[in-house]
Amino acid sequence: MGSSIEINDTLNITTEQGFPKGLTLEDHVSGKLDPNAFVGKTFSFKKPDQRLYHLPPTRCFLVHNIDGNWLYWGEIQMLSQTIDSREKTTSGEYEITRIYDPEYMKTKTQVESPEGKSYFERNQ
Repeated sequence: MGSSIEINDTLNITTEQGFPKGLTLEDHVSGKLDPNAFVGKTFSFKKPDQRLYHLPPTRCFLVHNIDGNWLYWGEIQMLSQTIDSREKTTSGEYEITRIYDPEYMKTKTQVESPEGKSYFERNQ
């Protein structure tokens, strides 16, 4: 018997699944984005599959999934999570604890994304 629950340290979500609206790479790179406006804020998510995320004080990474490509944004703490075995979904709330500067975002995304999934490989 195996488990159908995956353990994750990365919340990889689309905008529709709960990635914060207003958090855009273009604004961050141009300096129009104030990262502190998002740090300490709580956001909700819901995504397919059953996953268990690390609990505080352990950090999780926040990744924006853009058309299947990964863009690492920073770090979060998972405040709550619910696994629905009937729907086979995971939902919950997270708090952003750190937004990376644009240069580090690019490096982290290029190094840590699964092969062929880096946002920067497809959007250069």
